[in-house]
Amino acid sequence: MLKSQESPATASAMWAGCASDSRIVVKAGTALLTSGGEHIDIEVMASLVGQIARLHSRGSEVLLVSSGAVAAGRRVLGVSDDGGNLPLKQALAAVGQGHLMHTYEQLFSWQQIPIAQGLISQRDISDRLGYINIRNALMELARRRVVPIINENDVVAIEELSGEVFGDNDRLSALVANLVDADLLIILGRVDGLFTADPNIDTDARHIPLVERLTEEEVNRLGGPSMDALGRGGMRTKLQAAQMAANSGVDVFIANGRMPNVIQRIADGEHLGTFFPKRVGSVESRKRWMLSGLSIKGEIGIDDGAVRVLQRRHGSLLPAGITKASGVFGRGDLVSIVNGKSAQVGLGITNYSAAEVAAIKGRHSRHIADILGVTYGDEVVHRNNMVIV
Repeated sequence: MLKSQESPATASAMWAGCASDSRIVVKAGTALLTSGGEHIDIEVMASLVGQIARLHSRGSEVLLVSSGAVAAGRRVLGVSDDGGNLPLKQALAAVGQGHLMHTYEQLFSWQQIPIAQGLISQRDISDRLGYINIRNALMELARRRVVPIINENDVVAIEELSGEVFGDNDRLSALVANLVDADLLIILGRVDGLFTADPNIDTDARHIPLVERLTEEEVNRLGGPSMDALGRGGMRTKLQAAQMAANSGVDVFIANGRMPNVIQRIADGEHLGTFFPKRVGSVESRKRWMLSGLSIKGEIGIDDGAVRVLQRRHGSLLPAGITKASGVFGRGDLVSIVNGKSAQVGLGITNYSAAEVAAIKGRHSRHIADILGVTYGDEVVHRNNMVIV
């Protein structure tokens, strides 16, 4: 449910800012970094770096998720229109990423802050081991006072270039915030947060200062088409990213990156843009990985009684409450748990394969061994291996 559309005072009261030793993820999209044009705007980059440097100097750990490689490549190769040509986009990303990092390195060196490049694709974090390895590397860099500059690996991950995965790094920023147990995620674009309609078209559009929860229908209605010609995200992917991060215990702001000192002002407790307060406290690493949702292999449908057991009593999922099993998954795989309306209730690691769940659905746990000839426990998904969303 969308809440607090017209209450900036309430929204401000819920946000008190970050402690000096907080861990903050900042995401800068293509449209912001290019100021809506075709090429990177050095003044915008310098402003972002200056703000991050001020937070860094007071003890905060800051990670920057930056788009812009393709836009940087356009300038180098003199290309203004790629025409949807994926190999050309890959080439632009390959050329532009080096130039983008060189610019960041110069800007941060003037602040005497070391940086590191992190190129990440979906396959890198979709398995548990990859997730842990990347998490450890990013956490170590942050501890050593290095600012990681993170981007989707566009050279090899063409899904992102075609707009099918991270959405101009919006989702990637939420995954990074999830990875490193961030306190705050700031998603910066060229709009002043979320509105009831596109403010560029509808003069009656009202700003929404606070969002506690959005339904999928509200995400689709309020997200609308992208208002940024060069970006691959738009508001819909920002909303999805904000929901993901808030579900994993991270406070989120979607704000206008052109606003003076926007990063520092938000970190200091000023309410700018739209605030998505975290919905849970600290979440253990394994459950954060589940919430990333990148490794979902299938779906288990449950009845209303099972929904109540999971949501209200925090119980395990037993076969009696299961109505269906979809997809191809095995024991130990991550599955989505949905209600009768196909709305996601939770995520969990299953003790049984898809075929086994289909065979025992609706039956009492005591019949598992008789039906399958073997049992791996009474629970299809144990509560310790489950996250409710």
